[in-house]
Formats: sequence, structure tokens, C-alpha cells
Amino acid sequence: MSTLLPPSSPHSFEVDAAPADWPLRAWGLVLLGALAGLAIYYLTLRHEIPPVSEKVAQIKLALATFLGIGAILVGFLVERTRPAWTLSFAAIAGSVVALATYWNGPFNGYGSTDIWQPVCALLSVTIAAPLFQSWRANRDQATTRVDIPYVQAYHYAWTNVVLWCAAWVFVCITWLMALLLGELFRLIGIGLLHDLLQEDWAILMLIGGALGAGIGLLRDREQIIGLLQRVVTTVLAVLAPVLALGLIVFLAAIPVTGLAPLWEATKSTTPILLGCIIGALCLTNAVIGETDAQTPRSPVLRFSAPALCLAVLPLAVIPAISTGSRIHQYGLTPDRLWAVTFTGIACAYGLASFVAVIRGRLAPAAYLRSANLRLAVALCALVFLLSTPLVSFGALSTRDQVARLRNGTTPADKFDWRALRFEFGSAGVEAVHDLAQNGATPAIRAAAAEATKAKNRWQVSDLTLESPKPVIDQKRLTILPRKIALPETLLVKLPEYNACGLEGPCAVVYEAGSDEAIVLQGARVNLWRQRGNVWSSVTGGNTFPATERVKQIDAGIASGKVELRDVTRRQMFVDGKPVGDPFE
Repeated sequence: MSTLLPPSSPHSFEVDAAPADWPLRAWGLVLLGALAGLAIYYLTLRHEIPPVSEKVAQIKLALATFLGIGAILVGFLVERTRPAWTLSFAAIAGSVVALATYWNGPFNGYGSTDIWQPVCALLSVTIAAPLFQSWRANRDQATTRVDIPYVQAYHYAWTNVVLWCAAWVFVCITWLMALLLGELFRLIGIGLLHDLLQEDWAILMLIGGALGAGIGLLRDREQIIGLLQRVVTTVLAVLAPVLALGLIVFLAAIPVTGLAPLWEATKSTTPILLGCIIGALCLTNAVIGETDAQTPRSPVLRFSAPALCLAVLPLAVIPAISTGSRIHQYGLTPDRLWAVTFTGIACAYGLASFVAVIRGRLAPAAYLRSANLRLAVALCALVFLLSTPLVSFGALSTRDQVARLRNGTTPADKFDWRALRFEFGSAGVEAVHDLAQNGATPAIRAAAAEATKAKNRWQVSDLTLESPKPVIDQKRLTILPRKIALPETLLVKLPEYNACGLEGPCAVVYEAGSDEAIVLQGARVNLWRQRGNVWSSVTGGNTFPATERVKQIDAGIASGKVELRDVTRRQMFVDGKPVGDPFE
């Protein structure tokens, strides 16, 4: 059996020295959850007059986070044996997430928050919990101070996931029952329960109490959790060949299609590929199990594991190329640095999986288990470091973007003042203040000064410097009834959304000297009229034909098969004025 340091006996696995049945634990967790919910309400949702300061709000949010995370961890970890260890771990882990929340607040849409640092703190706690459980359960048989058997870590990791999901199912059932009872009593004129369930404090107390009850009751019935875990891993293992086949076909198609369609099709290429990598890793671990005895007999399932392992590395390289290309073109931002971090983690898992397949000669299970444990410890340490102020992606991005502005790599009219002011943290705010005083040009100083005055990111929307208006490509235009030169004042209006837009064939019905033009683009027909020297849209109509019909319309416009006909229609009139839309 694989361990972090020296191996332990495969027969030493016990869930914990204490028996599972502990009724007092469930009642204690109900009370703890209800009190935590009530405390969170008073810290975050209870409105105070006058409103508290921003700093006080951050402290309250951090304290609420500490109580919530700490209470959940106590529910997952508490045992009769070594309760001081459990409480210490819960307090430390809750403090990690709470401090990350405090450092990155306020989360009110106006501050320069970085949500990924609290996410990293939460991820580090999530990874550390099963490692701690395994280490604690193995202390009596451990040969060294740091002895974490893979079998136990694997068991606790899956058990925690299943327990979390099952507990929330219990919360949903509890809420349905409470709502049903509330409506039942309303039928006879007793609205107390219904009204109570509308109060924020009661909602949070019920959620907290129900979550504690679900965790406590399920932990007292570990056989049920074990059965659910086996069901989940079995179902996921069955899905592994499907995902493996899909990923292999996708990677085989890349040499034919090239990478260009990935960048053109969607802006979500990196998240989609990282999601596939996470899915591949989860399904691989479901297939290989915690010991060789759990290796599936089906050859299809057995070979799906190495197939998924071999697919992870190339899938990780593609978003790495995409992220590197964007950084080369547009420089560093916090989001791109986080993308570098996540793709780097994916590449590490991909490389470890590839090496495991090579070393295991297409039977990578034993090597994967060893690599999984080491990677889990390394990932836990890395995301913990990233959750602290020791690593500031905002400061790194600020230095890079300001340098690009000063050396002309990023033109002044393309510079993102909104991001620098509100998305790069305190370093970005300081840089904006500095550029407002020491910017290289008057335009830069003026834009920075306006960004400094902005109270939120939406007030920076008009700070971009004047840039040329788009000029329509004459090749897109079909001018009817005969091809003539359009007035310049009309041409500059055609790229607008209610005219020709920015792409696609477009027909313009216009007679020389007329003060009216009809513009047809796709399913949009708009009448434009000239008043003085200004053209403006008067009426327009959008229809929503099928995709095939839109293609036919575009083809007809491009070939010049467009005409304007007089059509007789019927319409209702009241007192000589039309009412409603015309009809045939």
C-alpha cells in the first residue's frame, strides 16, 4: 500500500478507533449548525442603522466564514477519540478561509476582490481534511510522524464527498417538509410557521440545523455511506470508457482541424478543457480504486484508466498554449495568472499520469495511487500559499500592464483603465493615482484622473480615448435599385446594430438625393431617414426565422436578389387612426 513516507500494513485500516454509533454527536451537530446559522445571520444579514464601515463589514464576513467552515469541519471530523486534534484542525482551517476572505473583501461589487484566493483557501482545507483524517486514524499504527496510508486517504476523500452531497439532500427534504407543514397550517388560519420560514434568521437556523442533523445521522450509519460511496464510484467507473473514447477522438481530430477552431468557437476553451481534465482524473481514480483488489475485471474498464491518463497531458498543454498566447498579446492580468496556475497544476497531473502509464506498462494503478497522494499534499501546500498575501497576482499584473502602457506596447486608447482600477487590487489603485500625476501624455493623465474619481467599475465605461469609428466594408453592401455612391453621413451609420451591423451581407435601398433609406441585414429591416445632416433609424422590425432561412436571406442579399414591393394589407382603424399590427 502506498503511503506518503514509509508503507503501512494493508490490514491496519480502521475508520477510527471509536465505534460509529454515537447518538449524542447528531444532536450536538444539530445544535451547532443552528447556532452557527443564527450567528452568520447576525454577522452578515442583519441590517444595522447607521450602516457599518467597510472594514467592520469585512471583519464580520471573515468571522462568519470562520464559524461556518469551522462548524462544517467539526461535523465531518469529530470523533470520541482525540477531540482536541479535531477542534484544533477545524479552528486552523476555518482561520485560513476566514483570513483569505478578509484579505480579499469587501465582496460588494465595488471593491477589487479576487475570488480565487478564498477558493484556494477552501480547496486547501478540502484536500487537507481527508489527509488529516487518515493521519489521525493511523496514529496508533504509524511508524513515523507523517504516515498517511493511501487506502485511508482515498476512503475519506470519497466518503466526505458523498456525505456532503447526501447531507444537502437531507436539507432539501427537511425544507420541503417544513414548507408543506407551513402551508398545511395556513389552511386552518395558523400562519405562524409559514411566516417564520420567511425570516432570514429562521432560514439560516433551519439550514444549519438540518445540515448538522444530516451529517450526524449519516455518520452514525457508516454502512449506508460506504454503500453510497461504492455506488458512486461504480457508476463513475462505468462512465470512464465513454469519456476516454470521447477524449481520444477529440485529440485525434486536432491534427486535422488544427487549434484555430478552438480559439474561434468559444471564449471558454480553457475552462472546458480543464473541466475535461478534472473529469478524467476523477473517473480514473474511480476505476483504479483504493487497492489492486478493487481493479475491475472488465478489460474495457481496465484499459479506460490508461487511456484517460494519456489524454490528460495533451489536454493540459492546449490551454497552456492559449494562455501563453494571450499573455504574449495582451500582457498579464490576475485572471491570466490564475489560468497559468491552473494549467500548470493540470500539466503536473498530466505528466504524473503519463509517467505512471509508462512505468506500469499500461497498468498504472499502483503508480497512480502513489502519485495521487504526493500530488495531493503538494497541491494542498500550493493552494494554501496562493490563498495568502505572500503571492499577489494583482501587483505582478500592475507592473506588467503599466510597463506596456509606458513603452507603447499597449496603445493608450486600448488600455483597460477599468481593470487596472478595480480588478488589480491595491497595487492597481496606486498605479492609477501615479499615472494621474505622472502619466506620459495629457490623455493618459486625464484618463487616469477620471478612473481615480470613479466609485465603481461601471463609471469607467466611458473613459476610453476617442478611437476611429468602424468603416463598413463596401464588399458587404448591395445597393438597390442601382449601384450608386451612398452619402458619407449614411455610410458612417451603417455599421450600427440597427443597420448593417459589423458582419454579414447587407442590402441598402436608396435613391440618389433621397432622404430615406431601407436597410436589410439578415432578418432585420430598418427604415432610416435624414433630418438635416443626420441619419437616424425610424422604424424597424426583427423576425426570427430558422437558421436555414437566415442563410437563404444572406445568400439572396449577396447575389442582389432584393426588391421593394408595395403590399396591400388590412388593418383596424379607430377614429381614422391605425390600431394594432397589420394583417393579411
